[in-house]
Amino acid sequence: MTHSFTAIDLETSHNKRWSICQIGLVKVEYGKISEEVNLLIQPPNNEYKNINISIHGITPEITKNEPTFDKVWHKIKPYIEGQPVVAHNGHSFDFSALKQTLEYYNIPIPHYEKHCTYRIFNDKLDSLCHKYNIPLNHHDAMSDARACANLFLLSMNSV
Repeated sequence: MTHSFTAIDLETSHNKRWSICQIGLVKVEYGKISEEVNLLIQPPNNEYKNINISIHGITPEITKNEPTFDKVWHKIKPYIEGQPVVAHNGHSFDFSALKQTLEYYNIPIPHYEKHCTYRIFNDKLDSLCHKYNIPLNHHDAMSDARACANLFLLSMNSV
């Protein structure tokens, strides 16, 4: 397994998976974090559900002047396309949210290798961060992606 990958985390504005409002990307090369990208994104119609706001704290006021996903995809794509990509709840949330958002904007879905730290550790992100002393500001996409990157590195080093 390679020690180079991208960790990703997405936050959404409501129960529609194509409503991404924040994306955190952490590029790891040769076992070390080399780059981080944190983007706020205006979801379609800048619509939010209160339950989502209560989880991540992002509001319509915060994203009203941010670009929509289709305007920032060119910044995100190099971290995804053809890369090993890891997300903590990847198979049940992040990968499908990314796919549905790309479909919403009629953007071709890139090929990438998917890894899920939840499947590796079989525990919640906040519990794992506490157990392994990894800093976490839970439900901030950048912090969650950074934590996921550290967990994936930990799993690779224990093999």
